[in-house]
Amino acid sequence: MTLAAHPIGVFDSGIGGLSVLQALQAALPHEHFVYLADNAHAPYGEKSDLYVRQRTHAIAEHLLQRHQIKALVVACNTATAAAIHELRTQYPHLPLIGVEPALKPAIALSRTHRIGVIGTRGTLGSDKFHRLLSSLEGQAEFIVQPCNGLALAIEESTHISASASSEKITALLRGYTGQMGAFGHGPGQIDTLVLGCTHYVFAQNELQTLLGTDVQLVSTGEPVARQTRRLLEAAAQLRSGPAPIAASARMQLLTNGELSGLQAAAQRWLHLPHAACHKADPHV
Repeated sequence: MTLAAHPIGVFDSGIGGLSVLQALQAALPHEHFVYLADNAHAPYGEKSDLYVRQRTHAIAEHLLQRHQIKALVVACNTATAAAIHELRTQYPHLPLIGVEPALKPAIALSRTHRIGVIGTRGTLGSDKFHRLLSSLEGQAEFIVQPCNGLALAIEESTHISASASSEKITALLRGYTGQMGAFGHGPGQIDTLVLGCTHYVFAQNELQTLLGTDVQLVSTGEPVARQTRRLLEAAAQLRSGPAPIAASARMQLLTNGELSGLQAAAQRWLHLPHAACHKADPHV
């Protein structure tokens, strides 16, 4: 098997990275993917940097050794902030793509120049995020809000009724956005909101209802997919074919947590059958 035929590895602490996988499968219709949800150790956002780095290294090594991946997408803002620099040192020849809050695209979209950023405490408190924020000083005013418990509530939404989970998520969003100030397109209002955690994409309907259609929501899935394609093209590792391959035939989703949660999320958001989801090696 040529390297181009090998799968792309994608991982997150849980189901949030499925939002990135969704963008990847649309942008790369011939590629195969192995997605690992580290549910047994989720959520990352409120754990120490050391813990997140250890998990990131363990998962990267597992995907390389067991699945022979040709590229790795770290589909988690917290893991990217804590460990992407170490991964690049350890695996210099592996195309590595991380995610970070999409502040630069938000600047281009905002008209009021007041931009909200929501994310986990781990992401928004990281040195990497503060360097990004400092590099954009003077270009816009950023209102930054950690959202403890939101990623977990979205994660748990696959196990409880849709109405109950939506109510809990909406209550958290109402509380956190309420602390940020007024949203809208008027002078001094926040007109653009950056979703700084891949989980939050799955709450965008609740967010849009809460904030109104004047507020633009910005996530990272599509930029990550474009960067992945660029890196594979540069390395001559892009898989091609006469026709796109059906998503169900090129997706392998793994979890070291409860399988039913991943199956429900994959079916709900990626329209994948339960058969696409499997239990991961218990040692990962």
